[in-house]
Amino acid sequence: MGGFGIDLGTANTVVCHQTRGLVLDEPSVMVVRTSETGWRKVRPLLVGREARDLLGRCPVGLAAVRPLHDGVIVDLEAARAFMVGLLGKVAAPAWTRVRPRAVIGVPAGATALERRALLEVADEAGIRKPELIPEPIAGAVGCGLDPLEPRAHMVLDIGGGTSEITAFCYGGVLSHRSSRIAGDEMTLTLYRYLRSEHQLLVGELTAEALKCGVDDEEGLSSVVQGIDLATGRPRLKTLESAEILEALRPTADAIIATLAGALDDLPPQAADDILTDGVTVFGGSSLLRGFDKLVESAFAFPVRMAERPLTCVAEGAARCLSDPDVVRAYEGTFLEAV
Repeated sequence: MGGFGIDLGTANTVVCHQTRGLVLDEPSVMVVRTSETGWRKVRPLLVGREARDLLGRCPVGLAAVRPLHDGVIVDLEAARAFMVGLLGKVAAPAWTRVRPRAVIGVPAGATALERRALLEVADEAGIRKPELIPEPIAGAVGCGLDPLEPRAHMVLDIGGGTSEITAFCYGGVLSHRSSRIAGDEMTLTLYRYLRSEHQLLVGELTAEALKCGVDDEEGLSSVVQGIDLATGRPRLKTLESAEILEALRPTADAIIATLAGALDDLPPQAADDILTDGVTVFGGSSLLRGFDKLVESAFAFPVRMAERPLTCVAEGAARCLSDPDVVRAYEGTFLEAV
């Protein structure tokens, strides 16, 4: 029946089938009854997109839960219920009788305890012999790079919970830096900026939409709706794109500083490869308008944006099912976050 490549991300979970291609792309959110939170058995009422629609709108007795934070599992039972619910959307009727294989992307900076928790959850969710691969390597494979060739490559993976910069060559990691400043931090930055500078209280989905919709072209603006902190009434506010990007600039600069640290760790010959070929960028938060220009201006080397930045990690993980040499080469290269 083939296997799955899974990108279990903080913001979105993407599942790619080995032969059928992309089969699922859903937010990593589920809705549960508040009376069940903390119980051994959690039964999600809604999973994925339907659950995300209730963020900030949950009635009394219900709660929207994110089972992953910073790219790793924080609640074993909630994560198990979430994975069972999502895989139930893509599995064949024989799911309960035939356990599929899967390669799962995990942050390269995840600790041994965090990786063990993910393997436990995957096994309990019905996956046969789950294997882990660093997300930067899976994303590189999904972008068409060969992590086993004797040439250095560097990728920048900006997800919802973590930003990871990894340089690799011939089955090994040359340098790696990880930061907990990523897409969620950008959304929180906008939320705080609107509250402090414009006395406007907005919801999480509104701040997320504002971040995703910003454009780096001059003269463009966005309209945001929220609650006026002074009057308690709804209010509309028009923000220029330049102002939004300036509010996000400190977060983007922090990610670029992490990239600079990874570059400093490179051997000279590997640095020459990176300066020639540039860095490949993927992950949902890489879609921030003008981010590639910031990187190019800071380091003066080319930046290659992935064709499918949201799904390339899952696609690369699925390809690794047919190329186990990549998984074996990088299974011992997980590093603690630097």
